[in-house]
Amino acid sequence: MGAFRNPAPSMVPHIVEMLRQRLGKLCIATILALMNLGSPALATFPDRPVKLVVPLPPGGIADIIGRVMQPHFERAFGKPFLIENRPGASGIVGANAVVNAPADGHTLLFVTTTYSINAALRPTVGQIRKLEPVSILGLSSQLFLVNPTVKATTLKEFVALAKAEPKKYFYATTGIASHAHLLFELWSSQAGIQMQHVPYPGGPPAVMATVNGEAHITLISPAASLPQVEAGALRVLATGNIIREPELPNVPTSAEAGFPDFQARQWIGLLAPPGTPKPIIDQLNKGVQDILARDDVKAVMSKQGLTASSASPEDFAKIIAQEIKMWTDIAQKAKIEVPD
Repeated sequence: MGAFRNPAPSMVPHIVEMLRQRLGKLCIATILALMNLGSPALATFPDRPVKLVVPLPPGGIADIIGRVMQPHFERAFGKPFLIENRPGASGIVGANAVVNAPADGHTLLFVTTTYSINAALRPTVGQIRKLEPVSILGLSSQLFLVNPTVKATTLKEFVALAKAEPKKYFYATTGIASHAHLLFELWSSQAGIQMQHVPYPGGPPAVMATVNGEAHITLISPAASLPQVEAGALRVLATGNIIREPELPNVPTSAEAGFPDFQARQWIGLLAPPGTPKPIIDQLNKGVQDILARDDVKAVMSKQGLTASSASPEDFAKIIAQEIKMWTDIAQKAKIEVPD
């Protein structure tokens, strides 16, 4: 073997540059390989059963939709999806459980609009704001319902009654600082009327209170009230949706009834723990979109008074942020004190 010769001085810069480029590429490739090996987002997801936390009791709208989606999730992802009801504190108990879960997509949270209300009005539970939006699953309008003894068949007629006798009329909601409470405060302000609030511990008691005449009016979903409407125990004055309800084609929207700036809709959505990798969020979102595109799923949701509807994680995050501001403003103007 011949002796090693030092390169000519003129060649040194070229050799250094060649080594820098080759070693740089090698280092970058090595780093990427190590990232791929260690990242759960790029591993096979899911690699074990997924827990679907419903922060409300069985039988509610979030629970119903969770059970509609469950078998389709299992077929789409090839793993069991297990529903766990964790009710308490208006959904905060279940939300906190998911906040503290590993950020790997194997624990998810079904929520309703109550989530954005909690995030807005309960500062002691600010951690729940960190949950990662995946997608909206469905939209439900809220119906203005009165006891049949109320001498009004339209919203304008009810407003006339309430203006003639301020504070005579009682409205039933699902609790202090609930979705219905905030919406009634907003609508009353727009209508220029004063009513008295009667909170109840949930949808069914609020509906029955209106049926029994303890309250004159309530605002609640079709799923919670259509049986009473069909039986003649409640009268529908309007829907808070932007379009008429397929099940109630003769009932006007709130805009058609004279309140173009008022909408009363509830969404059901899916959230993941804070810090869940974006590839997993996107994979779940794609699964949701595929499931909601199925005609059988749309039909089942329609029977519950819901319209199947998805959103990108980014758009869902914007909706939540807008609602947090809106609920905060309504509560401040109405001087609603939120219970601990």
